[in-house]
Amino acid sequence: MRFRAFIFPLLALSAGGYFGYHLQNGDHGLTARTDLQRRAAVLEGELEGLREVRQRIERDIALLEPDSLDPDMLDERARAILNLAHPGDLVMMNRRPPDPTGPLIKR
Repeated sequence: MRFRAFIFPLLALSAGGYFGYHLQNGDHGLTARTDLQRRAAVLEGELEGLREVRQRIERDIALLEPDSLDPDMLDERARAILNLAHPGDLVMMNRRPPDPTGPLIKR
């Protein structure tokens, strides 16, 4: 008789522990929610960067439209695509740091 008195509280405690564990660590628990919120913040930052890139590209495309063709933009794009420069142009090149492994060592 005394044994039966402990069965219900033991089952209730076990069920509470089970649900409490999965509330914290389950696939849809608090830890997963925190991870999803962190990932959403990272993706929002990436989306904002992509929006800026898109605006820049749309601006450049608008400058190349036949109705409002910008000669400077056309000249810049042609030189970049053809990899050419006018003889009177001043070309500034970025220097790369020297390779620490040296030119003769294969990678």
